[in-house]
Amino acid sequence: MGKQPVRMKAVVYALSPFQQKTMSGLWKDLPTKIHHKVSENWISATLLLAPLVATYTYVQQYKEKEKLEHRY
Repeated sequence: MGKQPVRMKAVVYALSPFQQKTMSGLWKDLPTKIHHKVSENWISATLLLAPLVATYTYVQQYKEKEKLEHRY
């Protein structure tokens, strides 16, 4: 028994000229999505940003202190 080839129809996707909402789902309910992401990941964001902010503040304070020491 040999295998019989099966003809498959091609599926073509097209936008209707009467319905052009291609990215409406992306902007739908955006504030709720942002609030969900922030409330879900605030610990990770804090642990990432706190050392960076602390280092930047320390460096700025150190530079200002050095400038004041060499002023006179």
